[in-house]
Amino acid sequence: MRKKRAIPVKTKPTFAFVVDGECEVWYLQMLKRNEKSLTVTIEPQIPQKKSLFDQFELVKRLSIDYNQVFWIIDLDVIIRESIQKRKGNKSPLQILSEYEKELKQYPKVVLIKNNPCIEFWLLLHFEFTTKTFDKCTDAEKQLKKHLADYEKTRNYYTKSGNDIYLKLKNNLKIAKANSERFIKLHSGDSSQSFSEMHLLFDNKEFSKIVG
Repeated sequence: MRKKRAIPVKTKPTFAFVVDGECEVWYLQMLKRNEKSLTVTIEPQIPQKKSLFDQFELVKRLSIDYNQVFWIIDLDVIIRESIQKRKGNKSPLQILSEYEKELKQYPKVVLIKNNPCIEFWLLLHFEFTTKTFDKCTDAEKQLKKHLADYEKTRNYYTKSGNDIYLKLKNNLKIAKANSERFIKLHSGDSSQSFSEMHLLFDNKEFSKIVG
């Protein structure tokens, strides 16, 4: 009697996200909630210890078990701490640069930087600007010219039927294109504002929702 050939079970790709703030978690949760076509499992994580070292170690560990790991970093605090660093010590920016080079050995990890913060990515849904925002509050102020009621709260980001992703969805393609324009412009220059969130939507699982 012939043995039946086992049918391979298709499993959803699993993506881990390591972020340093709640806004990123809420944004990702709303993306997943609204994009029913996404056949991926998303696991946003905020490390209990938010030091660069702890985040770096976490993304490396997660890359063992997940298909892809996205490490999303806001640079505002890192830049401020670099300015305030003690003479003779490596600055957080220098440390991050070293980590970025080491991550080339971890092809499953994608580092995404926002300068100063995730609000700059939100702003790119409405306009492209080369203006430098030294603080996140400055980026928020510019964003409110387009989203007058913007709040950095769970309720605002996750409100049923009017969450942050739904507010921005129609302009996602514009935001991705604006983000990509910084590839040549900023060249890693932390003195300029930029977003690398296009790297998330370059992923084949996420690119299909951009259109």
